[in-house]
Amino acid sequence: MFFIKELTHTILLHPSYFGPRMVEYLETKLASDVEGTCSGKFGYIISVLAVIDVGKGMVLSGTGQAEFIARYRAIVFKPFKGEVLDGVVGEVNKMGFFAEVGPLNVFVSSHLIGPDFKFDPNSNPPSWASDDQVIEKNTHVRLKIVGTRVDATEIFAIGTIKEDHLGVID
Repeated sequence: MFFIKELTHTILLHPSYFGPRMVEYLETKLASDVEGTCSGKFGYIISVLAVIDVGKGMVLSGTGQAEFIARYRAIVFKPFKGEVLDGVVGEVNKMGFFAEVGPLNVFVSSHLIGPDFKFDPNSNPPSWASDDQVIEKNTHVRLKIVGTRVDATEIFAIGTIKEDHLGVID
């Protein structure tokens, strides 16, 4: 699910960037530092919407660098148990398959695929196939999150396509 959150980030600035365009540089550096990263608490930071406050900054003794604490608003993506998502299959093996849902990788185990799908190791590329559907690399699938595990810098998810209206998207 996507949310708009207010977050903070500490930016170190070299003295060579002090000057009239310093705030503009800090905003650019903030976006490059945080966009595309993952915070276990808030999820994947997709985009910085607005910089609320950069603060006055404090010069660090010894290095001459300045430390700024920036407050900003960002779009974050954090998946939840029970959420239905669309993804693209990235890897298929006999244990199941991995689907990419934006920055999130979701593993769908063979036990959560359904009894009508059988793994075909001889196909090229490897696939899970039923009478009317095939799941292989680059197939679009709709899946439901059945569990997540959060680390400090990454989110892991397990999904299922065993329920109604889930599976291959035509």
